[in-house]
Amino acid sequence: MAVFVLDASAVIRYIDDEAGGDRVKAIFKLCVKRQAVARISAVQWGEVGGNLRTRFGASHQERVLDSLLPIELEIVPASAERAVRAASLRADRKIPYVDTFALELAMDSPDHVLVTADYDFKTVEDLARIEFLPAK
Repeated sequence: MAVFVLDASAVIRYIDDEAGGDRVKAIFKLCVKRQAVARISAVQWGEVGGNLRTRFGASHQERVLDSLLPIELEIVPASAERAVRAASLRADRKIPYVDTFALELAMDSPDHVLVTADYDFKTVEDLARIEFLPAK
């Protein structure tokens, strides 16, 4: 079964119906049909929540986040082990710390695909399978 690791930028593109949002929607449809799994790090999920709250306020934030959970978006906790692996990626590859949680999760298996609109991940394409959403 396909496992898609979404970062915050991919989920925000979906929420905002921007370039690449249709691809994320297609992934969610596969999840509803039980043909794929979508995962997001709790740290990346927090970034989505913070973005929504900053732009639209608390009530909109809660409504949107609650609407995504029934889609079978699995939120993966940031365990101590994951946090250390993410910090190591930050130190070794110089990408933003929050992004290392998505990368670390994608590195769990060669079958995982990180879906992102963040082109900072170009520098770590050698570490995981990455699908880049189109630029705006």
